[in-house]
Amino acid sequence: MRVPTLSRPRSLAGQLFAMQAVLIAVVVAGCALFTYVSDQRQAEDAAARQATAVARSIADSPSVRAAIRTPDPTARLEPYALQVVRDANVDFVTIMNPSGIRWTHPDKAQIGKRFLGNIGPALHGRTFTETYTGTLGPSVRAVTPVRDDGRIVGLVSAGIKVETISARVQDQVAALLGVAGVALLLGAVGTYVINARLRRHTHGMNAAELSRMHDYHQAALHAVREGLLMLDGQYRVALINDGGRELLGVGPEEDTVGRSVADLGLPAPLTGALLSSEPRVDEVHLTASRVLVVNTSPVSGGERRGTVVTLRDVTELQSLMGELDSERGFTQALRSQAHEAANRLHTVVSLIELGRAEEAVAFATAELELAQALTDQVVAAVSEPVLAALLLGKTAQANERGVELVVSPDSRLDDGLLPSDLSARDLVTILGNLIDNAVDAAQGSVRARVTVTAYATAAEVVLRVSDTGPGVDPAHADLVFQRGFSTKPAGPGGRGLGLALVRQAVTRHEGTLTVTESGEDGEGGAVFEVRLPLRTAVGGGFVGGGASMGDGAVTDDGTVTDGSTSTGGGTSIGGGR
Repeated sequence: MRVPTLSRPRSLAGQLFAMQAVLIAVVVAGCALFTYVSDQRQAEDAAARQATAVARSIADSPSVRAAIRTPDPTARLEPYALQVVRDANVDFVTIMNPSGIRWTHPDKAQIGKRFLGNIGPALHGRTFTETYTGTLGPSVRAVTPVRDDGRIVGLVSAGIKVETISARVQDQVAALLGVAGVALLLGAVGTYVINARLRRHTHGMNAAELSRMHDYHQAALHAVREGLLMLDGQYRVALINDGGRELLGVGPEEDTVGRSVADLGLPAPLTGALLSSEPRVDEVHLTASRVLVVNTSPVSGGERRGTVVTLRDVTELQSLMGELDSERGFTQALRSQAHEAANRLHTVVSLIELGRAEEAVAFATAELELAQALTDQVVAAVSEPVLAALLLGKTAQANERGVELVVSPDSRLDDGLLPSDLSARDLVTILGNLIDNAVDAAQGSVRARVTVTAYATAAEVVLRVSDTGPGVDPAHADLVFQRGFSTKPAGPGGRGLGLALVRQAVTRHEGTLTVTESGEDGEGGAVFEVRLPLRTAVGGGFVGGGASMGDGAVTDDGTVTDGSTSTGGGTSIGGGR
């Protein structure tokens, strides 16, 4: 996403490149200037040492002292001085008397004239150096006395012109500039490579655009109500928004970011989906209290960089779909009954037309009594209207599939007994899915029958559904309540979600869920039993009547823990069959 700007400034990478290039140029130039000044000083010191050595060598020469004793020292000293200039690589050698009158000079016109420069320290017997501008221009010179039997009989000055010294330094400076140029070029190339990489990572955006993108990112992150989870390459939480923390039931963001997905305490199927390297599309997963649709997508870019996870809460939608399925079943049952009623009505009309009025009345009365008896039986046992309506509808549905649905004589659930926190929707979810599961199991058996028992004690509501099906395989005892598990072929809408929703609703109400072998009439089958605690108002609060149900919970492997003892030898498990 590129944030539009009216006048686009230089990108962040470009700014860094320019800054680094200037920095490298300044550093290299500073080093070059320092080296030049240092070399200039060193060259002058070297020239002074060279001039001093030449001057002392000449002053100590016996031939020089012998020439000074002659009437015409210039005749012997001038050729000697010129030879030393050539051999010692100096610019001039001047030999003079103690008064400073020259005996030798590279320019013969200057012979016999006074030496330009200081000679005082040399007259006192000390050798010294100085930079002075003489007849040949600025030079670094050394002046030393010539002694003969302890007396100062003459002075020797040897020097190197400053321009000669500068010429020597210039050669060094040229080499230095070459090295500096190479260093600047290498620094520029390295800076360009680094900034090209940075430009790819920042997509060519400048600092203002990156800052604005961060602000938009934070605002969008907290505005989205769906859950958003970002994992790094090691499946650690890199980012999670408020919706994601709420849907997954994890702690604050500062306690979650940086932790591995495996350490968040999520259900095993959901953790497996988040740890998968393959993308997941609209997968349904259950947590302790929610039904989530999960989508995962790996972050593109060569090596594995992470995963983006989106979460949608479809708990209410799933419950409404369950109710819609029940209503659709009721509609199909009513349509079937209407068809049967039409057949029976035709039969009654035909009997009347045949003049068999008494048989017609008896046939019609028997059908009405049968339907009324079924309604009376259900209402008498379960007067709670939602459950009664559910049982009547499920009875018709089961009958259409060739399964007899029976309400046990032990059932007794009066209207108004259920607490307000146990909603009708949860009742439909729990009992409706248990009955659907039992009808699926009993269908096709020799004596296809499902028995429903619903009653309440002072402490709890008990919902029990048994069938005459094949029962629960012990190998599947820990799987039947897990989402996605089913022993039936997958249908168009998938299987294995109903009992998982039952477990979720039971856990939400701190109840217990057990499955045992039916053993009804020796026909086998399974018994699913749900126990939900009743709460009565006491002193403005709610307390459980009777035995404590504990803190009901279902672990990831399906075990139901609630602090109570399950009855009937059942195994508390969690999935679908």
